[in-house]
Amino acid sequence: MKHVAPAGVLLATVTFLGAPAQAVPTVPAAPAAHAAPAGSRDPSGREPVGGARLGERGVVFPTGLKAPPTTSAKSYVIADADTGEVLAAKNPHGRYLPASTLKALTALALIPKLDKARKVKPSRNAVNVEGSAVGLVPKPLYTVEDLFKALLLVSGNDAAVALAEANGGLDRTLADMNAEARRLQAFDTVAKTPNGLDKPGQSSSAYDLALIARAGLAHPDFRRYVSLKTDRFPAPKGYYEIGNHNKLLWRYKGMIGVKNGWTSKALASFVGAAKRNGHTVIVTIMRHDGYMWEDIADLLDWGFAARGRAVPVGRLVEPVPEPAPLPTAQAANPAAPGPAAAQKPAARPVEDSGSALPYAAAAALAALLGGAAWLMYGRRRS
Repeated sequence: MKHVAPAGVLLATVTFLGAPAQAVPTVPAAPAAHAAPAGSRDPSGREPVGGARLGERGVVFPTGLKAPPTTSAKSYVIADADTGEVLAAKNPHGRYLPASTLKALTALALIPKLDKARKVKPSRNAVNVEGSAVGLVPKPLYTVEDLFKALLLVSGNDAAVALAEANGGLDRTLADMNAEARRLQAFDTVAKTPNGLDKPGQSSSAYDLALIARAGLAHPDFRRYVSLKTDRFPAPKGYYEIGNHNKLLWRYKGMIGVKNGWTSKALASFVGAAKRNGHTVIVTIMRHDGYMWEDIADLLDWGFAARGRAVPVGRLVEPVPEPAPLPTAQAANPAAPGPAAAQKPAARPVEDSGSALPYAAAAALAALLGGAAWLMYGRRRS
């Protein structure tokens, strides 16, 4: 395996291939199987998110640099996580099934919402979920932090469901995940499950996975979880050891980690980060149909060598800013009376007519005029 002298930090993301489709800044329709990806548009609809060149489907890289290494992955992104510059890409907005790389979004959405010391008793539904699992039992043995470690180290589908239950249920969790994707401007991403198991309509892209990974690595707990090689996990009688599925944590210099995954429909996927010389570069790949680890290492090497040497082909956009807080009632109406004002008698209102007549006098005058008008009306009829 090649290694480049420390030049920056590289984040790698690989994800599984699903069915690409046009992405829009609302929840997109389900992608059609093997349809040609059209690229996610920015909210104005003018160009793909991140720049015009990221709407291309072939390999895109800077002029004057050697092309990135060949890979069987259908899609990838190589980006500098520090600056947000996309260094190279292949079909970056192609929408595919994300498989377990979607767990990175699950963690990103739920880590700020759940108390990591809280005890959780998984349901029978969580314990019996299909696919990769950490081996939960329906007993209150686990903290939220234990479940996040199981989610990100051993890709526990059971842990994903247990976390969704702790967050108030599947519907709320999916709403939180999709809201987080919109906040990140990851418009190719639609979450239908918290664990990435294949489901119609679920999708992501190499570009979106880079956005998710970059945001996750900025969160201390997320970064700590994905960097763990091994950890102890609670059992009915003591603990057992779990190990991270990311092989590059042991093999690649400076590897930080993030998430890998696989299903028979999505094929192989991976999200990862490597740090060198104080810099981070992001690489994402989707739908790899072979042994992916060497390809990931080669793309990481290329990213380190290219970083700072070329004009970027695009950019990782920043999250949507938080809306400004609405003014309070007191601030919106500074003249509103406070407690002291409430003790003062209210001034009697007067007509704003220039005559300053009291209301009683005005009422009497109106009655007199009305009587005169009625008398005139009677006389005319007789």
